[in-house]
Amino acid sequence: ELTIPTTRPKTTAEIEAMRTGGRMLATVLDKLEQLLEPGMSTKQLADIAAKELKALGGKPAFLHYEGFPDVLCVSINDEVVHGIPQASRIIQEGDLVGLDFGVIYKGLITDGARSVLAGSSASNTDKQLLAVTKQALDAGIDVVHDGVRVGTIAAAIQAVLDKHGLGIIRDLVGHGVGDHLHEAPNIPNFGSKDTGPTLKAGMTIAIEPMATLGGHNVFITQDGWTVCTKDGSRSAHFEHTIAVTKDGAEILTTV
Repeated sequence: ELTIPTTRPKTTAEIEAMRTGGRMLATVLDKLEQLLEPGMSTKQLADIAAKELKALGGKPAFLHYEGFPDVLCVSINDEVVHGIPQASRIIQEGDLVGLDFGVIYKGLITDGARSVLAGSSASNTDKQLLAVTKQALDAGIDVVHDGVRVGTIAAAIQAVLDKHGLGIIRDLVGHGVGDHLHEAPNIPNFGSKDTGPTLKAGMTIAIEPMATLGGHNVFITQDGWTVCTKDGSRSAHFEHTIAVTKDGAEILTTV
């Protein structure tokens, strides 16, 4: 088992580069959300992402990462994360679509994700799943500051998801990010306040709650990548890369 390097405090210039890369990332996700509609293939979305990012001057962080074949992960309904874009995979009315994207700019990586609903016929249950998962991400970011412990972030996320009775994915976690796509420490979406590693100002992390309308158990499909809920329940995923600051957090993956 390889030791994963711990995320290090970044310089002002490095944070600025990640801010630029994060802006590119958010710009691409905004574009995808705008264009996404029933009848499109998941591969079309990935191709748009590749083209848009190239025009902005960034490089894709996911392409060929541990063998992943594309620039974007597109996960539908009971697929939690890491769905591989396919020309044959057509988005249907009412589908819950997770878009996960990574950008390299000046050698530094940002990672972000959001879940969107295709078409206009979404159920209230799906709308709430999305709203609450996004709220859990915000709650996690809200408790970040210089000296915060990872468990405090995890507990803040868990409190929101528990309150609304959502399943919390346990096998997948947020993580340090910057020099590598995945760095220590892990940032789970459940845990106890004031436990775990301490974060310092300048460190950059990806916080990413993943929630389901059912249980927390997942499995990886035959493609070796796509993670699905065991009970077939629908799931949502929201993620921001943030920089820890003296008195809070700065969201880097925003326009």
